[in-house]
Amino acid sequence: MPSQPRDDRPYDRYESAGQAPGRDAREVADARERSRRRLAVALPVIGVLLAAAALVVGLVSGSPAAGGGPGGASDPATAEPRPAPTAAPPPASVDTFDRSARSLDDPTSTWVVVNKLRPMNPQDFEPDDLVEVPVAHTWEPLLRQEAADAVVAMFDAAAAEADLYLASNSAYRSYSAQEEVYDGDDETTARPGFSEHQTGLVMDIGAESGECSLAECFGETPEGIWLRDNAYRFGFILRYPADKRDVTGYTYEPWHFRYVGVELATEMRETGFTTLEEFFALPPAPDYG
Repeated sequence: MPSQPRDDRPYDRYESAGQAPGRDAREVADARERSRRRLAVALPVIGVLLAAAALVVGLVSGSPAAGGGPGGASDPATAEPRPAPTAAPPPASVDTFDRSARSLDDPTSTWVVVNKLRPMNPQDFEPDDLVEVPVAHTWEPLLRQEAADAVVAMFDAAAAEADLYLASNSAYRSYSAQEEVYDGDDETTARPGFSEHQTGLVMDIGAESGECSLAECFGETPEGIWLRDNAYRFGFILRYPADKRDVTGYTYEPWHFRYVGVELATEMRETGFTTLEEFFALPPAPDYG
């Protein structure tokens, strides 16, 4: 008996083994084959329906739908422009230095401001902690203890770091001593009771060699340049800069250094202030009131 051609149905495995499947097995296999074919047809249709639903949702919500274009982007012709990102503002500068930490009026304060509008109070004030300063000098210098210690450290540093040797030309002067010094020239000499020297916090500094002592040329000497650049490290400021006559009331004195403490001297240097009047927002004092 000639063999019948086989179709490609799942139950062919029985025939190939020489076993004829029963009627129930054949029906089950046929049912499974029909289900597989229906599923193969249905899957693409479901995919199309899901894509269409996603497109509708995207249009309603205003956001690009998945698969709406390359990379899922919406049509550039209809998409609303997005606002350009704005750069965050730079952080504000915060001044944390407490300008009210010490008195500007108390003659015992290392921040006391004395000028042509701010006399010593009382006018005959004399510090009670004056000491002799053990440095080279023209006249024996006296300063308040804190300032004296700072001067010694500064002179030692100039010698050790730069091989420069400094000397004191003048330091503390009492009210009566200022009466003798005052020569009537208000741009170069303070009136009695208005001199910073009376605070015990000031030293007129020169080179031990005497070169350019108490003269403007001292500012161009190695000693004057070193002091200008390093005095703040020891708590001193150059009190009467060349360009501040309208603020301080005095002409340039590159030898006149005022002790204010390391904290204030450093703050003034870092913030660019060169006078106490400007740093503390005090009125300029070009002339006596």
